[in-house]
Amino acid sequence: MMHTAELLEFFKKHRGDAVVIPGRGGRHWVPISDKPSLDLPMGDPAMGGHAGFGLGVALAQPKRKVVLFDSEGDVLMSLGMLVTIAEQAPKNFYHFMLDNACYATTGGQPVPNAENVDYAAIARGAGYGRAHAFTEIEDFKRELPAILDKPGPVFVALRVYPEVQNEPIGKRRPWQTRTKQETIDDMRRELQIKA
Repeated sequence: MMHTAELLEFFKKHRGDAVVIPGRGGRHWVPISDKPSLDLPMGDPAMGGHAGFGLGVALAQPKRKVVLFDSEGDVLMSLGMLVTIAEQAPKNFYHFMLDNACYATTGGQPVPNAENVDYAAIARGAGYGRAHAFTEIEDFKRELPAILDKPGPVFVALRVYPEVQNEPIGKRRPWQTRTKQETIDDMRRELQIKA
């Protein structure tokens, strides 16, 4: 298994000018990102909301890579998005999934059948042209440049150590450093999008 912070730190070296939606990896990504105006750390939407949001950004910005760090809980809650993403086939969409086998943000409840699910096979079955799965950081490091060098959509399942949060949501230390509006305004300026 891998540590989320370590794999995100390695990814940072290869992001280029991609828009990054850190999803469930946001609390690690926000402090290490060196291009926050290209990040969309929108917090935690309704479970399953990251993939649809990522697809929308990819379709709206077809000339720029869009990288999403989703979670297996989100993917399971919205499996239909895999089919929709595959149908739309955005060549600039890179869908990474952090799989910790539990619902870590709500106390660590186990994901059903976590040890037997092949998410890369599900993504291929949904129509993704490319899908990968990694459990070891060295394998991920070796393959990441080639994954990002080819067109999407691509799905990458990453098995990570669980980092369970047990404190009540209202008492957790926020990891976002900007409001949602500031995040959107920064992105618009960076991409020269008029409001």
